Amino acid sequence: MIKKNDLFEAQITAMTAEGSGICRYENMAVFVSRTAVGDRCVVRVVKVLKKYAFGRLERLLEPSPDRIEPDCPVSGQCGGCVYRHIRYEAELAIKAQRVRDALERIGGFTGIVIEPILGAPARVRYRNKCQLPVGAAKDGSMQLGFYAVNSHRIVDTHSCLLQPEEFDRAAEAFRAWQAEVGESIYDEAAHTGVLRHLYMRRGEKSGEMMVCVVANAGALHGEDRLVSLLRAAVPSITSVILNTNRDQTNVVLGKICRTLWGKGAISDTLCGLEFEIAPHAFYQVNRTQAEALYNKAAEYAALTGEETLLDLYCGTGTIGLSMAKRAKKLIGAEIVPAAVENAKRNAARNRIENAEFLCADAADAAKILFERGEQPDVIVIDPPRKGCDTALIATIAAMRPKRVVYVSCDPATLARDLKQFAESGYAIQAVTPVDMFPGTAHVETVVLLSRETNE
Repeated sequence: MIKKNDLFEAQITAMTAEGSGICRYENMAVFVSRTAVGDRCVVRVVKVLKKYAFGRLERLLEPSPDRIEPDCPVSGQCGGCVYRHIRYEAELAIKAQRVRDALERIGGFTGIVIEPILGAPARVRYRNKCQLPVGAAKDGSMQLGFYAVNSHRIVDTHSCLLQPEEFDRAAEAFRAWQAEVGESIYDEAAHTGVLRHLYMRRGEKSGEMMVCVVANAGALHGEDRLVSLLRAAVPSITSVILNTNRDQTNVVLGKICRTLWGKGAISDTLCGLEFEIAPHAFYQVNRTQAEALYNKAAEYAALTGEETLLDLYCGTGTIGLSMAKRAKKLIGAEIVPAAVENAKRNAARNRIENAEFLCADAADAAKILFERGEQPDVIVIDPPRKGCDTALIATIAAMRPKRVVYVSCDPATLARDLKQFAESGYAIQAVTPVDMFPGTAHVETVVLLSRETNE
């Protein structure tokens, strides 16, 4: 019978959705992080549950052909990347298989043709946004980095390969400022101290960069000195902002922002449109892959200029606005008021006059349109990780659009929702996985659904 601290030899035969290798011991699945399919290794059991167990790689006996030397010194500790130790081609294959497995096992679909996954042109330096938690080491010095897996323990990090080098330089300037002026560090448990997060954003095309200090206070010691050090380290910085967050919460940003220097927002170009990016505004973290995803969604929408397009969960309007000029009318719906206002400004900034944005829950917005007699020809949905609720899918089906384009960030909830769409008369026509976040376990998927009958 399997028990904690057992040692055994095994071959890794598959991967979990979270990026751990799977092997078997005593007729039980054992999940082992930092392994690759094909690894033959010695595993130590660290935790046993009723139906599966967790193990730790003790010794690699024979490496997988997919295994490479990790290019990040903290990849084994940080909770961000799980695939820095395998070839990118193998990572893409794992992610594509994850989508297929979800459709078959959760959705119950068979014979679905999945288009080749859209891999990223760059596996490093692709993120345009970074949130670094601040903490204190035992000696009182500041720690700045990323949380370890499944914890709030900070792995002190001086460079991250996923983000621009400018972020690394700005973080070092922030460290130097804190050491110089002695600003206090936030303590989660006691809710005391000031510095909580260093939050950075950069426009890939514009080159503009924002540095936002999240603090448990409305002012910092040595604000001018902070601005001076940041600008000297990174001349492309156009915005230095103080965000005040006094709440006892895991939410990073508070509601109040004060510009210490420069502009209150940066801008960037996506799919030929210019977007304003304020601290709270949503913007795709990997701009290049976002364009690939939006272009695939537009291909599936197949707009001719005669259609009414409904964009549910529209956020700041990026997906819908990228297609607006190909539609007769765009209607976007989003429950967050600030995002709706941002979407309206983005439409005006890009001289898009055929767009309307509703501040409403996706299901309520669909009902509003249904009740006022507007029947969209194409509906785009980009829900959060939890997917759509059954009422929304029923309302969409009742509106009888010709096509539904579903953009998903979670294959499991996607498969569940597609099953309900199929029961409501909408068939899967095309599926394309998109790798938005190389190195991590995440995978996006774009699906085209069409109404099976024209009755």
